[in-house]
Amino acid sequence: MLRSSGLTLVLATVLLSAGNGAAAAPWPGDHLRLTVTNSGDPANDGPFELSCHPAAGSHPAPQAACDRLDELTRWGEDPFAPVPPGTQCSMQYGGPATAHLEGTWAGRPVDTDFRRSDGCEIVRWDKFQPLLPPTRS
Repeated sequence: MLRSSGLTLVLATVLLSAGNGAAAAPWPGDHLRLTVTNSGDPANDGPFELSCHPAAGSHPAPQAACDRLDELTRWGEDPFAPVPPGTQCSMQYGGPATAHLEGTWAGRPVDTDFRRSDGCEIVRWDKFQPLLPPTRS
């Protein structure tokens, strides 16, 4: 059994640790870094920051991007999962656009790539608009 002074020390340590953790995280909650290249529009290329809940950052449409991510998020599913290996995809080319997304979403780490190299990848890219920009081939 802890004595009163021991309990006070434990509580003070917990509170100080929690305070330090919160101060060390400049983007608490849902925060993503997006890098887009070769979209066909220089305004859509480049690094962007996106923070949600509330929406903020350098992304061109932060609220719309956050809303779309919320729509795609389902308990127990990875909204950012790549196209499964062995999937039959149409042999069409959607252009040279690529995107890299990393950060935290719904409390889980995100580190994924997008491209428009075949029909499945084009569908995956389009599913994430307006987080990912429209492209021109």
